[in-house]
Amino acid sequence: MIVGIAHQVCRVGTDGLSGTRAAHRSRRGTGLTRRRQPRPRTLARVNATDRTPADLLDSALAADPSRPLVTFYDDATGERVELSVATLANWVAKTANLLQDELSAEPGDRLALLLPAHWQTAVWLLACSATGVVAEVSGDPAGADLAVAGPGTLETGRACRGERVALSLRPMGVRFPEPPAGFLDYAVEVPGQGDRFVPYAPADPAAPALVLPDGTELSGAEVVRRAGADAGERGLGPGTRLLSTLPFDGWAGLSAGLYAPLAAGASVVLCRHADRLDPAALAGRRESERVTHTTD
Repeated sequence: MIVGIAHQVCRVGTDGLSGTRAAHRSRRGTGLTRRRQPRPRTLARVNATDRTPADLLDSALAADPSRPLVTFYDDATGERVELSVATLANWVAKTANLLQDELSAEPGDRLALLLPAHWQTAVWLLACSATGVVAEVSGDPAGADLAVAGPGTLETGRACRGERVALSLRPMGVRFPEPPAGFLDYAVEVPGQGDRFVPYAPADPAAPALVLPDGTELSGAEVVRRAGADAGERGLGPGTRLLSTLPFDGWAGLSAGLYAPLAAGASVVLCRHADRLDPAALAGRRESERVTHTTD
């Protein structure tokens, strides 16, 4: 089962979500010197060797699994979800297993990621990194091996001739009332996946990992380097909280909404539809969420 979320309004879990899917394609010394005490595994120490976004998540999990990592607001629905490092990592492991075992995705496959700024988008970005699948944000599904779509992009996603997965993006991560034709329902498929992920082939940090909407292609190592640089420019570090209202329509939004806080040992308050808030409400959120930095 998906582990619980520390401090939450909506519990994002999989209790009660079940379902089956049709058969799928298969692919693939002595002395008086004083003994040196071991140094604690601080996040900065662990991250020194991280080369992919999935490595960053592994290091965050080793450093402090219970700390908040992503707090998500949807101001169109009133949803608030807070995911600890452990909870997000559990969702990522399940999704990576879904990709590898159920969808038969292999390193180098292309996935058109047709989702907005959302905590579940962050899950898919990191699951792609873990499996070596190239995440093409707002990519062309017609040329992709797989497509992942939300309610507003289902028609676009149908252009993909490979496996297609749909997310309802409804509060609590629940399933669609009826599965969209031609798609697997993520909320049905992911609960039964394993809580630990071991790739059949390790992801190559130098291989393509992320394609931005403008066509810029980045390797996993380049994503990590860019994220670290952005974190430094923003002054992010362990314990800081960045509030982002940016969409995932380019590097700026993806970095602020996931990669830079993850690289810095910080956390993000990711707000969708924040334009529906008046200034006083947004200021109140900054205070209640103990925000230290913003994208404004």
